[in-house]
Amino acid sequence: MLRGNLAGNTEKQAGLAQSSMPLHLSHVSSALIASLVGFAGTLALIVAAAQAVGATAAQTVSWITAISLAKALEGGWLTWRHRMPIVCAWSTPGAALIGASSGIAFDAAVGAFIAAGLAIVATALFRPLGRLVERIPMSIAAAMLAGVLLPFVLGAFKAVPQAPALALSLIAIYAVVRPLSPLFAVVIVLAAGIAACWAFDLIAPLAAFTAPHLEFVAPRFESSVLIGLGLPLYLVTMASQNLPGFAVLRASGYAPPVRPALAVTGAGSVVSAFFGAHTTNLAAITAALCTGPDVDRDPAKRWPAGMVYALAWLGLAVVGASGVALLAALPPALIAVVVGTALLGPLVGALGTAMKDESERYPALLAFAVSAAGVSFAGIGAAFWGLAAGLAVHAFEHALRSLRGRRAP
Repeated sequence: MLRGNLAGNTEKQAGLAQSSMPLHLSHVSSALIASLVGFAGTLALIVAAAQAVGATAAQTVSWITAISLAKALEGGWLTWRHRMPIVCAWSTPGAALIGASSGIAFDAAVGAFIAAGLAIVATALFRPLGRLVERIPMSIAAAMLAGVLLPFVLGAFKAVPQAPALALSLIAIYAVVRPLSPLFAVVIVLAAGIAACWAFDLIAPLAAFTAPHLEFVAPRFESSVLIGLGLPLYLVTMASQNLPGFAVLRASGYAPPVRPALAVTGAGSVVSAFFGAHTTNLAAITAALCTGPDVDRDPAKRWPAGMVYALAWLGLAVVGASGVALLAALPPALIAVVVGTALLGPLVGALGTAMKDESERYPALLAFAVSAAGVSFAGIGAAFWGLAAGLAVHAFEHALRSLRGRRAP
């Protein structure tokens, strides 16, 4: 992973850094679509995460404002500096992890956010740390993530008894639309749900509009929260977001600036955490909209899309407060279905990775089961214990196989 800096990012990227390309309609359209999908598709998950750690409405607005600004500034700087469309995102699996937490105060959660950001910076600065992270079996890390995501996906179907007509209709819409347009399926579900709630007068009175703002949160560092939330947040951000993000850039013909990107997103995560935001990272799925040949046939001419994407997120930082107010007025069943369907794709990907290697299926399944159980122990969340259980069994089985190999004639 950390070897990807590739000695100054090659002569090709040096040429890109000197280029000045005009803006085309394809740059604007791809960037606006990517930002819309990233915002509307997972905003409900951020709100759910904020509620899980006891954030007030004002702190939730600050969270969304800060993380939107961080994404814009990080991606804008990296794109301009390296002349490639480097787009950033908030950690969707990280938000699910936070939403699955219980009994954690907001200031202690902020302490964990800061620790996760510092760990990302340390990964950029110290190669041994990066190599240590790389040694964690991907199957077990993916199984932990799948265990965190599962309760949210199940929540979409548990919402059916609360509002049968609404929930079943939205699930049916998702099932029909997803094969045709996976990227927009959740956005369409959300739009259809809002329209249905408006038509049948199911929207509660909107709260007074809160202007976008930043609210400083004094962090509190608790060892149990740092281990139970901060460490898993760092791992899922690295394994489920940054690594795929670098892979998307490579697949699009770029040599990504790995260490600078980690340093910038990690430092941005630390700063934004003081205003309630969790980690930011390289985008993967939405990044593909800004890095592929549909933007421009020449990879050297695609970087303006990254600048438009950054500007779009500056705008979304302003309107984020309105999104929070609207989501708070919608029925809980609608939010549950939107969050659950939004995480179906990541859950399928995580389960596929977890079960891919037959020799690692048992420890991966154990990590999945412990994480999905949601049981905390010694004040530390289930995600950490799921990871620890999977790694322990994996190490034991590896040692046993090695011992048998030495005994074999």
